Amino acid sequence: MADRIAEEKINQIRQAVDIVEIISEHVQLRKQGRNYFGLCPFHGENTPSFSVSPDKQIFHCFGCGAGGNVFSFLMELEGISFQEAVIKLASRVNIDLEINLQNAQTEKKVPKELQAMKDAHELLRKFYHHLLVNTKEGQHALEYLYERGFSQESIDKFQIGYSLNSWDFVVKFLSKRNFSLEWMEKAGLIIKRERDGTYFDRFRDRIMFPIFDRNGNTIAFSGRALGGDDPKYLNSPETAIFNKRKILYNFHQAKASIKKLQHAVLLEGFADVIAAERAGIENGIATMGTSLTDEHIALLRQSVQSILICYDSDNAGIEAAFRAGKLLDEAGFEIKVAMMPDGLDPDEYIKKNGPEKFRHEVIDASLTWMGFKFLYFRRGKNLQNEGDRLDYIEEIIKEISKLKMAVERDHYMRQLAAEFSLSLDALKQQQKQYYFAEKRKSRGTSEHNVKPAIIRKQADELKPAYYTAERLLIAHMLKSRELAYKVQDLLAGNMFNVDEHQAIITYLIEFYEDHLEPDSAVFLTYIQDENLRRMVATIEMQPISDELNDQELSDCINQVLKYKKLLKIKEKEKEQKEAERHKDFLTAAVIGKEIIQLRKSL
Repeated sequence: MADRIAEEKINQIRQAVDIVEIISEHVQLRKQGRNYFGLCPFHGENTPSFSVSPDKQIFHCFGCGAGGNVFSFLMELEGISFQEAVIKLASRVNIDLEINLQNAQTEKKVPKELQAMKDAHELLRKFYHHLLVNTKEGQHALEYLYERGFSQESIDKFQIGYSLNSWDFVVKFLSKRNFSLEWMEKAGLIIKRERDGTYFDRFRDRIMFPIFDRNGNTIAFSGRALGGDDPKYLNSPETAIFNKRKILYNFHQAKASIKKLQHAVLLEGFADVIAAERAGIENGIATMGTSLTDEHIALLRQSVQSILICYDSDNAGIEAAFRAGKLLDEAGFEIKVAMMPDGLDPDEYIKKNGPEKFRHEVIDASLTWMGFKFLYFRRGKNLQNEGDRLDYIEEIIKEISKLKMAVERDHYMRQLAAEFSLSLDALKQQQKQYYFAEKRKSRGTSEHNVKPAIIRKQADELKPAYYTAERLLIAHMLKSRELAYKVQDLLAGNMFNVDEHQAIITYLIEFYEDHLEPDSAVFLTYIQDENLRRMVATIEMQPISDELNDQELSDCINQVLKYKKLLKIKEKEKEQKEAERHKDFLTAAVIGKEIIQLRKSL
């Protein structure tokens, strides 16, 4: 069997799958006109600027510029190669690729250094786990975990391990297997001594918690000290394969449960995730010692719209929960917050009270986002004091005014009025003032108000006439093979002014040599450059007339050529000034005549 996927097979897959159906599994889409719109899975936003065209079988985000066909969507979403995306979709529609899948799947275009980093992490994960569960050297570490409530099932599921109390075991272990020690230092597994250039192990005599990426590859470790060693947790540094801003601990295992339940539990650290899993919470995830980021939010949006935040109940935990909740709320998620009692974290609470009590009295008793704000804003205030009380009431009214549902606003206003024995009518009057002020502030940014968002985006990107003309020509050339060749003839050897535009039409003319019919989705696969693919998707999504008449075509060509003449005039004007500066008036006069002729030709 061949290792290369035939183009006919790729076309067969493209015709068999529906891009709207594929993307709908990751993005909540809403039909508007001929296209579908939703929140972009590649960047944080609360106004839908992500568009999918069922007619053209392409997608485009007006916010971040992401765009392409069904293959490039999966490639960007899951971080996989083109070949892997083809194999995945072929399996979905039961198309036999007639290739050696084992060879095809191993041919990933990953730089050798990065692949070596991943391979070393994977090898050490297995070795650390083996040391913990199968050797005398790891026995004391295993007993330590049992004493702290870890089950063998959790140890296996999370692949927890143990690193030997040695300064150079990993150095020798990796060196014997021909791993470059220079690369392994960059991977964060070993450290280089400045005095003599030798290497030593980063992790020694620690419980090892492997960190996985979204696809289940080991990319880092966190080592917990067994005794009172400092630091308590020693983490891998950020590397070419490990970026804390992009990683959610346990996401690779939790994503199936998250999609099934349409709900995720966001915890503060991996120890809490493991403890929550022992309590039956399989949809638990955590950030890696960093605040929630836009990258985390974009990752979550691919799977879920409802998130429960369960952080520590100390002051730092409550502040972190508020920051995370605010970001998630702005991104359009439905949020709840579980309040941990008695200053405990989830791990401590479960050890003290058991898993069932954690599920029922913490998780199931969670507050709405607004309910959490009632508690958050009263911290540090003495509500018996009139000034503190009025400040608190004003803060809460402002927060209630941000709620979109009138029923929600009424519910919380009544709750506030009852708590402080205040006039509901007076509170509502004040709340309406804040509400309409808030509405004026955010006018036009409703999540259903897609077109204004697009119009604003296009207005922000007003370009010169030649730029617009080139885009319009490309848009029509993508629809007509005949027009593509006609434009090439009319340019008479001249090129487009924008390098990227010229690259696109060069690709397009080559494409038409092998393809008699225009097809945007096929052409996007033909283009190798990701930035050019995005640009083509943007151009494809712009509204144009069905045909470009002769006058419009002539105007566009003139705008392209006119800009070149304008540049030539500027160049000549500089030459003329230079000649005048050197008192070469004869040359200046000749250049002046050339400038006049160029201006006439405009």
